[in-house]
Amino acid sequence: MQSYHLTQWVLFFFIYSFIGWVWECCFVSVRKRRWVNRGFMYGPMLPIYGFGALAVLISTIRVRDSIPLIFLFGMVGATLLEYVTGAVMERLFNVKYWDYSNQKFNLNGYICLTSSLGWGLFSVLLVKFVHVPIEGAVLKIPTIIAEGIAFVLTVAAAVDVTQSFNDAMDLKRILAQLEESKKQIRKIQEKLKVASEEFVEDYRQRAGEFVEDYRQRAGEFVEDYRRRVEEHVEDYRGRAEEMAEDYKKLAEEHMDSYRQRAEEMVEGYKEEIKVQKKKRREQINSRKEEYLARVHARREERQRLLARLSERAELLMKEEFTSKVDELIGEDKREEYAKIKKNISREMTKMHDRTDRSYIRAARHLKGNPTAVSKRFSEALAELRKHMDEK
Repeated sequence: MQSYHLTQWVLFFFIYSFIGWVWECCFVSVRKRRWVNRGFMYGPMLPIYGFGALAVLISTIRVRDSIPLIFLFGMVGATLLEYVTGAVMERLFNVKYWDYSNQKFNLNGYICLTSSLGWGLFSVLLVKFVHVPIEGAVLKIPTIIAEGIAFVLTVAAAVDVTQSFNDAMDLKRILAQLEESKKQIRKIQEKLKVASEEFVEDYRQRAGEFVEDYRQRAGEFVEDYRRRVEEHVEDYRGRAEEMAEDYKKLAEEHMDSYRQRAEEMVEGYKEEIKVQKKKRREQINSRKEEYLARVHARREERQRLLARLSERAELLMKEEFTSKVDELIGEDKREEYAKIKKNISREMTKMHDRTDRSYIRAARHLKGNPTAVSKRFSEALAELRKHMDEK
């Protein structure tokens, strides 16, 4: 293998990047049973294969005549390149674009024994068979034409890499936002659950206190009312007994007087007796009217008292109910609910900020890398893939 100048190395890089793209697209499309534009970039190239081929060619320059050494050197060089590339890309984008975690004898999912053996076999095929005709074709290209082709391909690749890098960053940003949004929503749900449980428990406790306090106040009110009624009834009973006693004494006095006069003036004072009877009826009626007047006065007084007590009880109920409602909600609970509402509003704003264009670019990038995984954004990546499958 002779030495090459820079332009020829650049052409080799693009040729093997294209061959790697064809291989990956065919292999993945057959497995997925649909066409898959495999790779990190928009254009028909996979840089990992281009750099891998260069690594194999450079590492096997001195051992080109020994197939075992080509296998060994090529395997080691390509495996190191694959590990470094995978680690750097995951560190940069938080996404592992290939994952050998399910393979035996893997190292952090970036490389595995099967892949390394494949690189060794690829190295032998490349050096002994594939590179020979490609080398001849490239060496026949005039230098000025080769430089022009290399320049155009480099510019196109630079533009493609820039756009693909932006897409990868969009995917990273979308995954980070989705993951953060899921975490925030879970936190909000947990806070609402806890707040609801606390509210229900606090409401139950305070409602019990309120009912107990109201029952106590109602008992006091009923007891006070009963006591006042008993006082009034006792007072009415005492007054009625006094009036009955007075009436009895008065009647007895009048009866004795009437009897004496009747005996003394049976014959001569019949008219007088009639007059006295009339006066007596008038006096009795007058006393009855006075008694009824006092009864009516007492009744009106009791009615006014009951009205005042009723108004007071109603006022106490209103004041007590209002204060209890304030206590049931509480200022701290009100602030907590306001904070939760603010967090929900913030999450809604973030959702609106995630534009359709960003989602489309991230989805296109993810479709080209169906084996991509992410430890940090595993749930978000699964959700994004689910939306892609639904479409």
